[in-house]
Parts: sequence; structure tokens; C-alpha cells
Amino acid sequence: MKILIVNKFLYPNGGSETYIFGIGEQLRKMGHEVQYFGMEHAGRIVGNHAESYTDPVDFHERSLRAISYPFKIIYSKEARQKIRVVLEDFHPDVVHLNNINFQITPSVIDEIKEFDPSIRIVYTAHDMQWVCPNHMMRVPATGELCRKCLGGDFRFCTQQRCVHNSRLRSLIGQKEAEYYRKRHTYRQVDTIICPSDFIRRLLETNPDLNVRCVTLHNFADLNPDCITGNKLPEPLRGIGPYVLYYGRYDQEKGVDLVLEAAKMLPDIPFVLAGKGELQEQVEAAAGSGKDHQLINLGFLGGEPLYSVIRHAAFTVFPSTWYENYPYSVLEPILLGVPVIGSRIGGVPEIIKEGVTGDLFEAGNCRELAEKINALWEDRDRQEQYRGNCRNEHFSTPEEYCGELIKIYQH
Repeated sequence: MKILIVNKFLYPNGGSETYIFGIGEQLRKMGHEVQYFGMEHAGRIVGNHAESYTDPVDFHERSLRAISYPFKIIYSKEARQKIRVVLEDFHPDVVHLNNINFQITPSVIDEIKEFDPSIRIVYTAHDMQWVCPNHMMRVPATGELCRKCLGGDFRFCTQQRCVHNSRLRSLIGQKEAEYYRKRHTYRQVDTIICPSDFIRRLLETNPDLNVRCVTLHNFADLNPDCITGNKLPEPLRGIGPYVLYYGRYDQEKGVDLVLEAAKMLPDIPFVLAGKGELQEQVEAAAGSGKDHQLINLGFLGGEPLYSVIRHAAFTVFPSTWYENYPYSVLEPILLGVPVIGSRIGGVPEIIKEGVTGDLFEAGNCRELAEKINALWEDRDRQEQYRGNCRNEHFSTPEEYCGELIKIYQH
């Protein structure tokens, strides 16, 4: 089978890229031919034989070229032309879409169907973009969770400045959502893969997606038996067990709740690993060291991160927005480490409450602190959770791609 994977970024950038590289590698191992289409970039690590890619689009760029971006991000003629070159060269049986809005745009859906209506089009919904113009269902200025656009009235996006807290960018987001809703573009997609039941229910509010959505939980591309690193970073040597937060230091991830919980629980060591917009706040809290134990390790990846996870008593995942099916919850459990997570989005679909961890009301710092303290004081329950985590089964890349092939052939 010939499979063309489409994603705006063709270099390591986030969870979507971890996903596309993972399925691409596994599909090749299973004997399928895989190529990629997206933006050109100096860090690109995958591609297509025709060497056809769109020009890079960076919304933070300040240049004359950036002036044209508002006209390109709703409907990209360039993306249609460039993917046509790949389609003519490759003749795929399936085109698997991932993150395409704004940089690539759903214009490629029209081109695929015009080129060959028999090509199967599959889309993995890594976020809520197809029902929410800012993809997060969260108002940036207030942090309020929002479902106002689910009925198809996208004017709220501009009214609330939902895209980067900018009225102009929000207006563009509104117009993009209205354009594809009016044209029923997404109706041309055969199957929408939803990593969680939560996101499936949200996407099904769009009539064009309603009968096309299936839930397929993310695979776990991590073999605990292959992780041999056991060396901890210097700041952690000799401190014993600790509570770990790792991930982005961003507002919607709830890292500020962790800092507050650390103040409320001065006898419990907290360790943070990551980077983001609240980095200075984290560094200041770690630097004070007067009324609590808090260590900031900065960004970690690979085996150093896995070693830090494995030595934690448990991890916390205090996100305050509608998470899909986050790897930051999946990975600790796979490594035998319990998780205390917020009861929001797809998180409760990973954490089995009272079995592999505990849940708390999203945004409720006091309840988070209570859950942390209760589990910290109960070492027997920690060990019970650890045993349960080790017995959990998540799809391997091979199992996941086996289901993927069934969807491709449906």
C-alpha cells in the first residue's frame, strides 16, 4: 500500500510529529511505501521522492513576505500545486492528514479528490481545530474553557480574541472556520481518527464529521525494557523520592498550580522539568528555596527524562484545558509510575482512578495539594499503584498500525 502522510512540520516539533514519524516507521516495517508532504525546513527529516514542499510559514516572522500570510492561511493555492506534484509522482492509495490548518490548509483535500476520487483520505485529530478556530477551546485572555463555537457560529472567536489574543488573527481564524464549514470540505474526508472518546464527542458536533469519527487511542512508542539509563541529574542525587511535573511551563498546562501546591506542602520535594512561557516564574520559585523544596531541571528529553520519571514517587499532570490523549500521562504509567491528573479532556481515559493514579478537579489547587499529600504519605498505596501501572497495556506501534491499515482499507 502507498501512503502519503501530510503534516505542516516535517521535523521534530511536538506530539503530532512524534506520531507521524512513529507510524511512518512502523508502516514501512510492515512493507508499505510511505512518503511525506509538508513545509520545507532546514531541520526536515522526512520527505517525498518528488522533493515538492511548500515554503515555510512562520507567524512570528517580521518581513515583507509575512504580509501575504493572512491571504495564504485560509486557502493555499501553493499547497494545492505542490501536493499535486507529489500525487502525480507517487499515486498514493491513502493520504493521511494530520496538522494541516493555516500553514498547509485544507485546500489539499480538494486537490486530492480532484486528482483521484478513489484515494482514501484519513485525518488524525490531534486537537479540536475542525470545530474550534483556535484549536484549544480556551479563551487566552481569561483562561476560560469555551464551547461556544461548537454549533458552527464562529463569531465568538473574534469577539473573545481567541487566536493569540489578537482580534485580527481571531478574525482570520473565524473566516477560515466559516469557509470550510460552508463548503463542507471536511465531508470529503473518509475517516477521522480521534485519540480519545472525549475529542470524538466534540468533533461529532459538526454534522460533516458526525458519521466519520472513530476512537483509536495513541500507541505507546516506548519500551521500558530498553531504557537502561539510571543516572540522575546532579541536583537530584541524594534527595530520595520526589513529586515530578514535566512538560511545558505554560499557563494552560497548570504549572502555576504545581508551584502553589509546593508552597502548601513544604516538606515534600518537588521537581520540575520543562520550558515555556512561565519559565521565569518557575526559576524564581526554585531559586527562593526558603519555604519549600523545589528543583527546576529545565528541559529534558530521552533517557535523562525517563530516568527522572522512573525515580519519582509519582508525577502530576495538572492541565487546565481540554487535553486530547497526552503522552505526558501515558509515559509515566508505562514506566510504572503513578500519575495524579486533572479530571479533564482525555486524561481520565488514561488514568484509572484509584488504580494507576488519582484525579482532581482541573484548576483546584487545594484538591491537588490534598491528593499529592495523601498519596505521598501512603507508601503502600504508591507501591500498589506502581504494580498496577506495570500491568497496564497500551497499544504498541505494530498493534496501532494494524488497526490503521484496517481503516485505510475500509
